[in-house]
Amino acid sequence: MAPIRDPNTLSNYDAWRTRHTTANLKIDFTDKCLRGSVILELESQTDKASKEIILDSSHVAVNSIKLNSAPSTWETKARTEPNGSPVHIAVPEGAAKGEVVKVEIELATTDKCTALQWLTPAQTSNKAAPFMFSQCQAIHARSLFPCQDTPDVKSTYDFNITSPYVVVASGVPVPDETKDLGEEKLYKFQQKVPIPSYLFALSSGDIASAPVGKRSCVCTGPNELKESQWELEGDMDKFLEAAEKIVFPYRWGEYNVLVLPPSFPYGGMENPIFTFATPTIISGDKQNIDVIAHELAHSWSGNLVTSCSWEHFWLNEGWTMYLERRILASIHGGDAHFDFSAIRGWKALEEAIKEYGEDHEFTKLCISHKGIDPDDAFSTVPYEKGFHFVWSLDRLVGRENFDKFIPHYFGKWSNKSLDSYEFKDTFLEFFSAPEYSDLKDKIASIDWEGRFHSTGLPPKPEFDTSLADVCYELAEKWKSKDFTPSPSDVSSWTGNQVLVFLNAVQDFEEPLTVEQSQALGKTYGLSESKNAELKAAYYHIAMRSKDASAYQGVADLLGEVGRMKFVRPLYRGLNKVDRELALKTFEKNREFYHPICRQMVEKDLGVAETAKSS
Repeated sequence: MAPIRDPNTLSNYDAWRTRHTTANLKIDFTDKCLRGSVILELESQTDKASKEIILDSSHVAVNSIKLNSAPSTWETKARTEPNGSPVHIAVPEGAAKGEVVKVEIELATTDKCTALQWLTPAQTSNKAAPFMFSQCQAIHARSLFPCQDTPDVKSTYDFNITSPYVVVASGVPVPDETKDLGEEKLYKFQQKVPIPSYLFALSSGDIASAPVGKRSCVCTGPNELKESQWELEGDMDKFLEAAEKIVFPYRWGEYNVLVLPPSFPYGGMENPIFTFATPTIISGDKQNIDVIAHELAHSWSGNLVTSCSWEHFWLNEGWTMYLERRILASIHGGDAHFDFSAIRGWKALEEAIKEYGEDHEFTKLCISHKGIDPDDAFSTVPYEKGFHFVWSLDRLVGRENFDKFIPHYFGKWSNKSLDSYEFKDTFLEFFSAPEYSDLKDKIASIDWEGRFHSTGLPPKPEFDTSLADVCYELAEKWKSKDFTPSPSDVSSWTGNQVLVFLNAVQDFEEPLTVEQSQALGKTYGLSESKNAELKAAYYHIAMRSKDASAYQGVADLLGEVGRMKFVRPLYRGLNKVDRELALKTFEKNREFYHPICRQMVEKDLGVAETAKSS
């Protein structure tokens, strides 16, 4: 019987493991809830030793529970933060090892559900229909239905979802089985690859679709379909083919993208079959679709091979950043692009560690999560610090050798979950083979404990700065108050080069003057840009310059995007220069933000306790 190694679950998954989940749910837009039944098929891990099944839940209204089709004795226990209210289901006779029992739960979500966001027709672009989407990472699936809400348990899924509007789910659509039910339709999806609960995903609304590749389509609102298709087509097949060459063939069948309304809190969420993506990637210039390379890479790192708990989240995100940069280098033609992306990532990592403090627990690769909500520990650190560890191993053994390890690692751990030490063992075992004997001393020099548990920045590598040098050169010119800028300074650059330039300006010891800041925004068209990355970076410079004329622009942007990458730093910046406007802006847009984003901004602004008591 494997031990429980995830501190963010109250389930007894050491005694029972979910093997299959059937979700029979109706999306009720009137009451803003999901209602119906979920059937869990759980395999006994003991020989009749366990007499109860314990599931995670959070603010779910459970009406009844059946065990093998018969009424059962069950109880929802008292809530403990951050892990919720466990549901205990009696199994009086236990079950033989390997025996599968069926638990059928009649339920409805409540208005305290943290996994769902409901939008009124007025909050959508064409105002034609309401919209709903889910976000279960990290521990929010338990607010949809009682489950073993841990990445250490994987299950196959059947989705039977009833809605008056089009449904998208993290499974392969079964269009032949779609049924008309009067004003509603029953939509069916199957997920035959076992996935953890945090990858359970649903969305419904006025959704249209268009092809963007041989195995891909984009889904979004009808008004956004044409521009979304333009932004993505031509690249999806390239991304897939590049990733398959690095790892091995894609195992999920289709790879589609659902472009969500602007309140979606992340850049993307790697829900299988349908990546849920922020609309900020649709910027009209194809400059932000690197997000898709990242989410696609998750099809191997995270979705197929998964960290066993949020304490080892870097195994998902560090590997995914590495694969993303390999994909982009392959497509754009060379390692200079890999390093250019890594340079941008290093800047983000420096900012995150500065924000926490270099000795903070959350700057470690492996973070203790006892008593901690994973959302509170979420940051750039597991992405970029994790990437630097993976990249350091690549450089240590050499690209040719590391490229042989990649498919071995993902093959060995496919459909499984692992911790950092199992990764270490896998790496050491692979490179202990006789053909790698010349690497013995190098591998012995790896400071595994230091990498896993040291706070602060990792060792900084030598970057190829060839694509960034021109950005730094222009930034140097801006240090002179006599410099006269011209639109031609950046007219031939990519959006990411402009971003590196802006990041360099942000790092000036002496901020720009108000006049310089205004000239920067006007000359380079930043304040009017449709690219949220560039606009946000410019506003950080303007706030540091104390350019009060830009503060309302910051507030306006905070009413247009819900992606936490932009929202949280912008609120922190605005709070420093105009707290009154920051609080006013948050109150105005509170309902626009996803519950996860709303909770995090409340903490950033120091109003979390006020929100709880009101």
